[in-house]
Amino acid sequence: MSKMFSQFAMSNSIVLLLFSLTFLEHGLFFQRVSSLGINYGQVGDNLPPPNKVLQLLSSLNINKTRIYDTNPQVLTSFANSNIELFVTVENEMLSSLVDPQQALQWVTSRIKPFFPATKIGGIAVGNELYTDDDSSLIGYLVPAMTSIHAALVQTGLDKYIQVSTPNSLSVLQESYPPSAGCFRPQVAGVMTQLLSFLRTTKSTFWINAYPYFAYKDSPTKIPLDYVLFNPNPGMVDPYTKYHYDNMLYAQVDAVIFAMARLGFKDIEVGVSETGWPSKGDGDEIGATVANAAVYNKNLLKRQLHGEGTPLRPNMRLDVYLFALFNEDLKPGPTSERNYGLYQPDETMAYNVGLLSSSSSPTTSSQSSTSTNSFMSITSSATTAIKEGKQRLIYLTCVHLLAIHMIIRRPY
Repeated sequence: MSKMFSQFAMSNSIVLLLFSLTFLEHGLFFQRVSSLGINYGQVGDNLPPPNKVLQLLSSLNINKTRIYDTNPQVLTSFANSNIELFVTVENEMLSSLVDPQQALQWVTSRIKPFFPATKIGGIAVGNELYTDDDSSLIGYLVPAMTSIHAALVQTGLDKYIQVSTPNSLSVLQESYPPSAGCFRPQVAGVMTQLLSFLRTTKSTFWINAYPYFAYKDSPTKIPLDYVLFNPNPGMVDPYTKYHYDNMLYAQVDAVIFAMARLGFKDIEVGVSETGWPSKGDGDEIGATVANAAVYNKNLLKRQLHGEGTPLRPNMRLDVYLFALFNEDLKPGPTSERNYGLYQPDETMAYNVGLLSSSSSPTTSSQSSTSTNSFMSITSSATTAIKEGKQRLIYLTCVHLLAIHMIIRRPY
């Protein structure tokens, strides 16, 4: 009887070991990367066609991307793929989409013909409607969102497609320390309406957060390692005592505190844009290939671990990296045209470890140099999985040994 129990226990333990290893190999890794998306901007005259972009994203195992319109070529090309699209209503269309009939026409012509073949998971109504320079459009925001959501309900798509809007950090009056986060008085009314809508529809509050801008404006006051996710002492919020080792998480938590001050503590916050330019003008301090590679590499490592912020450590932070390509027609300073991980010819601007699963064009000499300098995210993931397996094997061996000792223990 004792021998039979021993064999049974050993068999069950081996089954448990094999199941756990399989879960680590397939389940945990997928869960870790599922929080990562990438922004696919198209303000360029030399970008690859959408079908080539789909191939690139698929080879990188990226399963979410955000576009800044409802380009039918993109929507058609991405049909029957595993990539979920976050599409955008252009800012100039908001005033007309306040009208429910116009919103219904927009949904029936821009969304419904492509869904569900194309996985459209969200609609961004405008982008950064409030900035330091202009707030003329923000009054249209919630009425347009309400009309578009009503159109989704009418067409039976509301169960599948969220409606939200990406906000600039300019909506915050205070962001440091994070617990002092609050909205500007001039947008507080609109934010209350927006947050009420998001709570009702169970949608995400999106923020475009760029630690680069803070560093560029105050390079002597803000440690570079703090904004790049490198090891550093960090800062402790004097009121909450939470420790922050990077600025992005501090910015996100400042938004969460700002929402809480308006009575909204239960809304998820995601990062719709974050990135670092690899090139800039003379006064754009920190815009270098090295810094861009380190920022994005370290961010991807955080995503692989499914991290949350200090305020919400158990809630995975969804992030859309900006951007897939350098876009040569974007206006503004040089940095605006140099946020891409890739050049328009699909060579890497620099390497952050997003290794293609299929053969891809060779990188430039600059990218090749970066390849030798920075750790592969894929390798990091593999290492993490191996370490997890090793821990599991060790614990399982201890478990088996304990069972064996119990079985052999004389009574």
